[in-house]
Amino acid sequence: MHQRSLTVPSVAWLVIIALLAFPCFLPRWGQRFFLPCEAALRRLATRRTLVVVLIFLAAILLRISLLPLIPVPQPGIHDEFSNLLAADTFAHGRLTNPPHPLWLSFETFHVLMFPTYCSKYPPAQGMILALGQLLGHPWIGVLLSCAALCAAITWMLQAWLPARWALLGGLIALLKFALISYWMNSYWGGAAPAIGGALLLGGLGRIFRKPRASDALLLGLGLAILANSRPYEGLVLSVPAAVAFLLWLKRPAALPWSIKLRRIVLPLAACLALTAAFIAYYNWRLTGDALLMPHVLDKHTYRSTGEFLWDPIKPPLHYHNPQFEAGYNVFYRNIFHRTWKEFGHILGEKYTNFREVYLWPGADLLFLLLPLLFRDRRMRLLLWELAAMAVAISAVTWSLPHYLAPATGLIYALLVQCIRHLRTLRFSGRPVGLGLSRMFLVILALTVGTGLYLRVTDSAPWLWDAEMGISRRASVSEKLRRLPGNHLVIVRYGPLHDFNEEWVYNAADIDHSKIVWAREMDDEQNQKLLAYFHDRRVWLVQPDDDTSDDFEPYSPE
Repeated sequence: MHQRSLTVPSVAWLVIIALLAFPCFLPRWGQRFFLPCEAALRRLATRRTLVVVLIFLAAILLRISLLPLIPVPQPGIHDEFSNLLAADTFAHGRLTNPPHPLWLSFETFHVLMFPTYCSKYPPAQGMILALGQLLGHPWIGVLLSCAALCAAITWMLQAWLPARWALLGGLIALLKFALISYWMNSYWGGAAPAIGGALLLGGLGRIFRKPRASDALLLGLGLAILANSRPYEGLVLSVPAAVAFLLWLKRPAALPWSIKLRRIVLPLAACLALTAAFIAYYNWRLTGDALLMPHVLDKHTYRSTGEFLWDPIKPPLHYHNPQFEAGYNVFYRNIFHRTWKEFGHILGEKYTNFREVYLWPGADLLFLLLPLLFRDRRMRLLLWELAAMAVAISAVTWSLPHYLAPATGLIYALLVQCIRHLRTLRFSGRPVGLGLSRMFLVILALTVGTGLYLRVTDSAPWLWDAEMGISRRASVSEKLRRLPGNHLVIVRYGPLHDFNEEWVYNAADIDHSKIVWAREMDDEQNQKLLAYFHDRRVWLVQPDDDTSDDFEPYSPE
């Protein structure tokens, strides 16, 4: 008989099971520690505005304190470089850039080369990074946005839960997103749509209680952020909220219509009108069509597969370089076909990835209490929101955890409400639920502490950059920046190059950049490139040749 050895994950689960079993025997464990902590948090939670500010500052200070151990991240993913292009464009006071005459040498993933040179992504993440760039470094924008996310979730929860439970949700968000999450430690994004979702649901919850124009404006701001960060998922989150909002408007007992119009409808309509006008103008500047988003133009230009299960698949396209062939004609087409053939397995993979980012080991057991939340009238809308988001994510062929970001505040509202219900459970008169609710939080703290240790000791790499070796690009870039003059770096890929390890990304103003990265093409295109940049020192890098130096003077093959 084949015997399976205990893996690290299985051992971890045995530890978690043991920890969760412990309160069943000693439900009042840790009273001397928990009672004063809970009393202090209860007193602090009553100062709602102060709590939101403190969560924001704590997120910043905690992450800054870790900089000696976990430094500012280097970009390594296609999406990160595309967002950084948007940031550099915005930081220079432009929405887009003119196409380059030698765009074939600079063509790269998730970047439009014509009709203008720009990122394909919605502008919210680029704006955040641009703010950071203006303050000294794009990562400052990441830091501020993740801190704002934690504060926004706390503010949102205050509209749906008692103050002390809202504070607990804010602290959970701080531990999950302000330290070792890839949202904080990359340029990929996640915080922007999460803030948008929190503002939407937080504003809506306040309008239901005590309508004010300021809440309508914040709700409108949330919709604007969602539309400019994750339009599809933001729309799905907005539909149940819109239905609930319209039903509230129809209720005659809520407020006179004239007050609703003045306080809520007109401010919200103004926000929506400004958002629509900005999106139309942004699209027009980038694509030449007010109704054509850059993301959609990129899909029509480069992809033969859709992003949804119902999209038709087109014949393979012809590309100008083998990296695009490998990415678009092999990788994405395989994903599309695999999603249909292994739908159940893909759903399991998505859930596992989402759980890693939003929850912690054992926390998904709390969602077994979701049926109890149907008895809470205020929670029913959030449950419908969760169901809508689950269906929306299931329909996407390629899904990453930050695709669910608009629902972050929603997830933590339901999670904390499940903890509230768990806390009241008693067995044979013993407060087992009290002990279990505390143990779940202890497991969260242990998980974060373990994750920090693994990151600091480099036992777990950030994202994929350490695994792919793309960090070598950052090393080459840093060495070239220390050399005098301007540089042209020609990238020569090997025949088996992994398309995920893309080196060819440039700043917004290519011609005036200190370092220009170009793809080695055919002789004719290469000669045009060398003639155009005749006043630069020209270098060759070979990412797939471990025996070569980081860079060397360029000579054609």
